[in-house]
Amino acid sequence: MKKIDFKKELKQLYSAPTKTPVMVKVPRMNFLMIDGTGDPNTSVNFKNAIEALYSLSYTMKFALKKGKPSIDYGVPPLEGLWWTDSMADFSVENKDIWNWTVMIMQPKYVTQLLVNHAIKDVRQKKKLPALNAVRFEAYAEAHSAQIMHLGPFSTEGPTIQKLHSYIKENGYSLRGKHHEIYLSDFRRVDPEKWKTILRQPLE
Repeated sequence: MKKIDFKKELKQLYSAPTKTPVMVKVPRMNFLMIDGTGDPNTSVNFKNAIEALYSLSYTMKFALKKGKPSIDYGVPPLEGLWWTDSMADFSVENKDIWNWTVMIMQPKYVTQLLVNHAIKDVRQKKKLPALNAVRFEAYAEAHSAQIMHLGPFSTEGPTIQKLHSYIKENGYSLRGKHHEIYLSDFRRVDPEKWKTILRQPLE
């Protein structure tokens, strides 16, 4: 049984150059999502949301692996959408007013019924405060630009500026929410080694 690696299957979405942004067309995909507000560095809700998403994602992965036919895959990376009520106020200097959605992409084999069973299963084994906040829904960004950022989140500013300038220089305008894809597990990897794709929808 071949194990599916979505970072390879969807390489155009889960890779990007570090020097110059590239254009991508992001298809409609299904995600487990949890919304919240506040500084992710200090928010207990942010930490709880990540724990709930990973617990559900791995529960469904193992359920599908035990099924007939057996389907095996690596759980895709954590992703985050970031915005403020007025994007003019969006700044790394004031994260307390940030809104966020953390999410993990789910393969086509995952259904709402499977999600419901997984939530029930996880609830019986663990007390996860964010479990009731999980939703399963499709998300589509279509035309976007993205670039790879290396290092801690606190140094993202110049990379974000490079991304936004690239979009405007090519005759487009920013649309939607700032999107990050965490190719490194920031709970375990040294910040200097973090790899994060920064994505911005455009029009």
